Amino acid sequence: MVQYNFKKITVVPNGKDFIDIILSRTQRQTPTVVHKGYAISRLRQFYMRKVKYTQQNFHEKLSTIIDEFPRLDDIHPFYGDLLHVLYNKDHYKLALGDSLYRCKCLKVAALGRMCTVIKRIGPSLAYLEQVRQHMARLPSIDPNTRTVLICGYPNVGKSSFINKITRADVDVQPYAFTTKSLFVGHTDYKYLRYQVIDTPGILDRPFEDRNIIEMCSITALAHLRAAILFFLDISGSCGYSIAQQAALFHSIKSLFMNKPLIIVCNKTDLQPLEGISEDDRKLVMEMKAEALKTVVGQGGEPTNDDSVLLTMSTLTEDGVIAVKNAACERLLNQRVEIKMKSKKINDCLNRFHVAVPKPRDQKERPPCIPPAVLEAKARQAAEKEKRKTEKDLENENGGAGVYSASLRKNYILANDEWKEDVLPEILDGHNVYDFIDPDILNRLEELEREDGLRQAEEVDVDFEIDGNELTPEQQEALAAIRKKKSLLIQEHRMKKSTAESRPTVPRKFDKDRKFTSERMGRQLSSLGLDPSLAIDRARSRSVSRRGRKRERSPERGGADAMDIDVDSSGKKMRIRSRSRSRSVSRPPSEVVPGEGFKDSAQKIKAIKLAKKSVKKRNKDARRGEADRVIPTLKPKHLYSGKRSTGKTDRR
Repeated sequence: MVQYNFKKITVVPNGKDFIDIILSRTQRQTPTVVHKGYAISRLRQFYMRKVKYTQQNFHEKLSTIIDEFPRLDDIHPFYGDLLHVLYNKDHYKLALGDSLYRCKCLKVAALGRMCTVIKRIGPSLAYLEQVRQHMARLPSIDPNTRTVLICGYPNVGKSSFINKITRADVDVQPYAFTTKSLFVGHTDYKYLRYQVIDTPGILDRPFEDRNIIEMCSITALAHLRAAILFFLDISGSCGYSIAQQAALFHSIKSLFMNKPLIIVCNKTDLQPLEGISEDDRKLVMEMKAEALKTVVGQGGEPTNDDSVLLTMSTLTEDGVIAVKNAACERLLNQRVEIKMKSKKINDCLNRFHVAVPKPRDQKERPPCIPPAVLEAKARQAAEKEKRKTEKDLENENGGAGVYSASLRKNYILANDEWKEDVLPEILDGHNVYDFIDPDILNRLEELEREDGLRQAEEVDVDFEIDGNELTPEQQEALAAIRKKKSLLIQEHRMKKSTAESRPTVPRKFDKDRKFTSERMGRQLSSLGLDPSLAIDRARSRSVSRRGRKRERSPERGGADAMDIDVDSSGKKMRIRSRSRSRSVSRPPSEVVPGEGFKDSAQKIKAIKLAKKSVKKRNKDARRGEADRVIPTLKPKHLYSGKRSTGKTDRR
């Protein structure tokens, strides 16, 4: 399959750029210095080398341009006529021929003459560059592949149809000649790729009066072996009557010979085919009769009339797929029949041999299936009939959106009624399963039994003290206790109510001496308690003792400890304190358990290494290990401006 890719043609420079490119290359690749002492032969050789090198570069560049542009006599006739329609074949050949002629003239011209020659072909080079740019924008059409061609009057729905059946995006507007060039899309039918070409609209006028846009459609119809879809707007909304469209059909019907032709009546949503007038119906039937004359393989043999005249609406998409399938099917049948009639089919058929078995006698030999296999199949069929799937249940209970499948019906629980109970998995940020206890019911019964027994005991023990069971002295003490309790409660309530507004009174202004340790000792002694511990504790917490200097502890041993002399005769202990020469604080080199050092020497070494590591950082004024600031190495005020002679190390 031949593919034409015009995008690969290299850019054609204009005359001035052409000269600059070649001369700069000559200047770079050849010697440039000549001395006055050189012999005349050497000077002649020097300049001849430049001339020949320049001539070769010009020749190679122009030859590349000529070779890359397609030759109209060597490419497919479709592309040959299309280039003739777009660019005028004579002008195209003259531009390439002029380049070839100038290329040959360069062999005998010197540098100045070469540049003059290139300047003269400047218009041809500019024209070829315009042609190259336009050819690069042409669609990639394969003339030999399966092709469906759409043609007809302007604004009859051709672009809308190709947008529906392919992924092409052709502009659709409600006016004529929206499509001004060929557009290509691709569709699939029976696992085969089809090429769909949308052509510009054609008007019914003489061949000489048609413009370039219409000639693109005529060229495609003439040279592409494709299935033709002639679109007919039966509603008349395109601005042309059915009679005008029929006249166009008859004027170009010679281009439809030996090609599958289908007449497509479009816009049936506005006007159905049955509702047109008798004259229009007669014209449509005449076009149908002409379409029946087109042949698939043999000349003149009519085809099935059902696939020749089809109705469609691209707006409602009614009949769009039917039209596409009919066109692809007729084209495929024609291509298969042409291949069957070709000479190559005989070579292919000779390689095939179809073996057909023949019976050797009249005895029937049915297939032998073991009984076990039949039983297994019957069992599987019975299981399929008995078992109901979730899909069956969904259809029985209202369908999708109504029936919701239960995911808990297959839970294995002690009681089936528990399956639908709502149990959260996560509650208050905790996993509920972590707190599930299988023996919780038994433990709950034991706890309730213990609570019942405890409540019964409390009922027996709880009783109110009566004065009938006490002696007169006990009754007086009980009355005094109750009175004192009520007074304390009242005093506490009064203090609590005025606590926010009552100022704090210092101890030295406590005239009533209500909060002294002596009074507390007397009250505790009256109650029969030893007040010494409570008084010592209160004095140890006193504010007046906070500023006292802590006494030296006699338990510390070593050189700084106190000497304690105890007289055997029971005399008072004499404590003699030894003066200390230094503080008792721990030195930095002392090893503390948990620091990870073996001894003090290792700790001293670690401290020295730590100080050494931060020495450079401190010298550079770094804030820490993460400080990556790079100061200005060359300040502008020191390194800008003119410098005088001499050293600049001072900077």
